[in-house]
Amino acid sequence: MRGRPGMAIAALLASLTCVPQASSQDASTLKKDMIGQWELSTTERSKTCVVTLKNDATPQGFKLELEPSCAAALPFTKAITAWNIRGLDIVRLQDSTGESVIDFTEVESGIFEGLRQGEGIYILQNLAAARSLAKSMDQMIGDWAMVRGNGQSICGLTLTNTEATADNFQVFLKPRCDPAVTAFGPKQWRLERGELLLLSAGGDVWHFEADDNAQWRRVPDAADPLIMLRQ
Repeated sequence: MRGRPGMAIAALLASLTCVPQASSQDASTLKKDMIGQWELSTTERSKTCVVTLKNDATPQGFKLELEPSCAAALPFTKAITAWNIRGLDIVRLQDSTGESVIDFTEVESGIFEGLRQGEGIYILQNLAAARSLAKSMDQMIGDWAMVRGNGQSICGLTLTNTEATADNFQVFLKPRCDPAVTAFGPKQWRLERGELLLLSAGGDVWHFEADDNAQWRRVPDAADPLIMLRQ
């Protein structure tokens, strides 16, 4: 090893020269994957906007189209005139000068998050996937039973499509619920990244994951699980 410094230096130089190529490939792949229709929305789709990202170049980036209702649903979109890739993994929606209106990074396959200071988090996701989520939300509305793992029913509740806050919807407990549920006191619900969330007035959250379309199990799992069943 001591007698072969030239080979070590050559190997180091080779590895360094490969870095820009890999970086370019990553950005190029992301750009290619982004071409098409996307839904820009608040975190739980109470306000939505369809964005079509194109491959046509502009002086500052690439062309896009916003559906006419975007400006009313999400006023900040009035400033968006183009899109671009920054670095390896940032999808930028930008204004006519190339400045960022909102930057997105991928948080899971096909789903990107962006933050606007003073406003909150916005989601950019494949339009087909977003519409599938909307269908899922529609299927959640109605009456549910909360049961223990042994099948004992401990509470009935109703998930509504009545907006409680910007991204959450009202939930109502039926009479004679178990004290553990009434103490938690869920007031709102939403779907988020494949989970059903129940939120209390105090800001506590119960997370449920789907076993199937009609059954959701509270996570993390417990020896005596809590399950929501469609009624």
